[in-house]
Formats: sequence, C-alpha cells, structure tokens
Amino acid sequence: MKLSFVIPVLNEAASLPQLYSEIVVNCTGHNYEIIFVDDGSTDNSFAVMNELAAKDKGVLIVRFRRNFGKAAALQSGFKLAGGDMIFTLDADLQDNPCEIPRFLAKLDEGYDLVSGWKRHRHDPLHKVIPSRFFNFVTAKTFKLKLKDYNCGFKAYRHPLEKELNIYGEMHRYIPALADSLGYRVGQIDVEHRARLHGRSKYGMERYLRGFFDLLTVKMITQYIKSPLYLFGRIGIFSAFLGLLLTAYLTYLKLFLGQPLSNRPLLFLGILLILGGLQFISLGLISELIINRFKQGDRSPVSIASLVNVTEKADKDEHG
Repeated sequence: MKLSFVIPVLNEAASLPQLYSEIVVNCTGHNYEIIFVDDGSTDNSFAVMNELAAKDKGVLIVRFRRNFGKAAALQSGFKLAGGDMIFTLDADLQDNPCEIPRFLAKLDEGYDLVSGWKRHRHDPLHKVIPSRFFNFVTAKTFKLKLKDYNCGFKAYRHPLEKELNIYGEMHRYIPALADSLGYRVGQIDVEHRARLHGRSKYGMERYLRGFFDLLTVKMITQYIKSPLYLFGRIGIFSAFLGLLLTAYLTYLKLFLGQPLSNRPLLFLGILLILGGLQFISLGLISELIINRFKQGDRSPVSIASLVNVTEKADKDEHG
C-alpha cells in the first residue's frame, strides 16, 4: 500500500528534517511519497526541502510564488498525490507522525476520512477557547459530530481527495464536504505536541474568514440545487413577522385611535416585509439561473461504482 503525505509549509525550516524522519520511521512496510507544498516561505524552508528531495526520490516539492493559503496548498498536493491513503498534517511538528498506524487502523474499519482530535492542546487559551466555540458551531451547523474540525492531521482513502474543491478557509470544513458526498467520516484522538520552532501563522482574523466560508459550505452542500429553499424560508419568516407588526399597528390605529407617526415599529414592519420579498425574489432568480444552465450542470454527487456502463458506451459507439 502506498501512502501519500501532503504537507503545507510556511517558514518551518527548523522542523522539516525531524518531520521527514518521523514520517519515514512510521511508514515501515509501506511505500510512501511526501509532498511538501511551499506556500511562499521567506526563510530557507525550500532549501531544506531540496536537501531532503536530493537524498530521497519519494520527496516531492511544490513551490508557490507567494503565499496563497493552506487550502490552495492542500488542493495542489491532492492533485499530485498518488497513494492509496493520503495524510495531511502540519509542518510545525505539533502533529505526531507516530499516529499514522492508528489512522490506518481506523480507515480499515470502513471509514473514508478520519480526522484527528486534539483532545489535549498545547496552545494558549486565546486560541483554544475560540477554536472550541468554532468546532461547536460547525458541528451543530452540519450535524456531523466531530470534536475538532480545525485539526490538520487527517487521513483520506483514495479517491476522496480528488473530489474536493477547497479554497479560502474551506480546508476547515473538509469533513463536512466529504460527509455531504456520502463518504463515511470518523475521528481519533491524537497527540498534540507543543511548538518547538517558529510561531503560529494564524491570527484571530481567520475565524472571521472561516465564518464566511462556513456559510459558503452550508450553501453548496445543502442548497446548491435549490437555493429557493434557503432564501425563501428567510424571506417568508421576515415577511410574516413584518405583517404581524403592521397588523398590530393597524389594530392600534383603527380601534384605539393611536397615532403611528411616532412608532418605530411601523418602519421596522415595512422593512421586514420588503426585506422578505427581496429574499424570496433572490431565491427565485437563483432558481432561474440554475435551470438556465442546467444542461451544463455538474452535479455534486459521488459515484461509488458503475455497472455495465463501459460496455453500454462501447455498444452505443459501435452501433
């Protein structure tokens, strides 16, 4: 069995030799390839990777011209990966390669994607608390009970990695994307080591970007074929609430003689009605656009197997 390791790298020169050695030690009995994706490093990470590649043909390097982000690095690595099982892990040594056999054992239970869970994190509280809140919200949003969506240490069964299209901060939602395609997703708790070299590349702004990508993933996994279900629900709720407010104010005006000129609720009710109608209109327009381009549609489905498809295609071709 061949194992592929996709490792985004950004200024982690001091960690790379040890990371390489630990991966090789824990791949005993398997062929392997280690794909380093240099995401715009400004230190000598690329030089260190070249040294590793010079002595081991199983080391592959992709070097970006600038920093494009972790999702882009993973996507590039996935395109090159040729293994039966694909691992992703960070280059900072906080992910321990000794967990590789446990990931493989979990995959053997029938899972297609196994995500790590950093049960005991060696990070400051200002990173741990927002991360736990993020994981709680994400699990509730997608109804996929994982403890740690943020963990970069994951194992994939081929060809799952080829079906992913990630960008922005969407690498955090890979388990949700895989689950939406019908793949089985599991998790194992993994050792999380303290950082020995360098510093974290992520700040609080990533959670804001992650929130927008959460909305994107929710949209493409559940409403890509029927956006009216999303926008229509919001619109109907808003318009109904607005109608209730205006009906209440109408009662006050007609039966109790109260003036409406000094009632902010009037403007709120009108705003809710107009906003609701706009949401409904947006949903209808989205449906028209989808149906307009339906002939060129590439449905987000995942095919597990085909029976007699090749034979039928050959018969059609030869009459």
